[in-house]
Amino acid sequence: MAPHATDEPVGLSSNGQAEPVNKGEAPQEPGIQDNIARGKQSEFPRPPKFDDKYAERDYLKGRLAAAFRIFGKYGFDEGVAGHITLRDPVEKDCFWVNPFGVAFSHINKSDLILVNHEGNVIDGGEVRLLNTAAYMIHHAVHTARPDVMCAAHSHSIYGRTWCTLGRKIDTLTQDSCAFHDDHVVYESFNGVVLAEKEGKSIASCLGNKKAALLQNHGLLTVGKTIEEAVFWFVSLEKCCHSQLMAEAAAASRGEKPITIGDEDAGYTWKAVGSPAAGYFSAKPLFDVIHRETKGEYLQ
Repeated sequence: MAPHATDEPVGLSSNGQAEPVNKGEAPQEPGIQDNIARGKQSEFPRPPKFDDKYAERDYLKGRLAAAFRIFGKYGFDEGVAGHITLRDPVEKDCFWVNPFGVAFSHINKSDLILVNHEGNVIDGGEVRLLNTAAYMIHHAVHTARPDVMCAAHSHSIYGRTWCTLGRKIDTLTQDSCAFHDDHVVYESFNGVVLAEKEGKSIASCLGNKKAALLQNHGLLTVGKTIEEAVFWFVSLEKCCHSQLMAEAAAASRGEKPITIGDEDAGYTWKAVGSPAAGYFSAKPLFDVIHRETKGEYLQ
């Protein structure tokens, strides 16, 4: 069911070292200074609050770099395709994104590039190539959805396979309840998204939902935090995988998978499908990538 606190939590200090935390308090995330984290998180982890927007920018860039490392770890890269964007907390009509052609698994926060509303790269690392499709899709989504801090898209294998069917996923499992009445199918494919109109059409189709299945293309997820958007992508990819297997297994017996009823699915959504649930559910992904990379992505 819904995530719950452990009896003896262990957190990470700002330098990435494990340290005990008081019961009922959330572990400190890598990159948060002690004076910011102290006393500001209780019960379950919540996004840290910053008085200094430039400090917030620096922290969020680190989380975005970690997000790319997670995507690389899960094999969500496909050549140079795929992008995750972060709305800049300082200049809110701009966003940070990965430089075109740099491997997800190698991205550090210093590599990220800042793109303005006109599609020009105005700050960032040495490689300042911008994926035009990233700009067209993400600019449209960030413009249409002021609540979206982060949007993620890539050509993951099970997501893009499911997207060839032109159907929403069914509510077959507890995990898929997070997407119950909370995702759409974009029923069009016009090649690589290089036109402003196509990006706006995707954003319009997404509406107020957390995810879109781009027909013959791949998955798109959004969130109020980087963590939320990343977890929805990872989870939706697994839901696509699960349904592909379930339908194949059922078909071999002339049957169909059993779906969860609307009432139960809606009730479960409240536990596993909220922004807070998405943020908290992503915590292990970010903790593991921090330990495995020894915090290299923070460079």
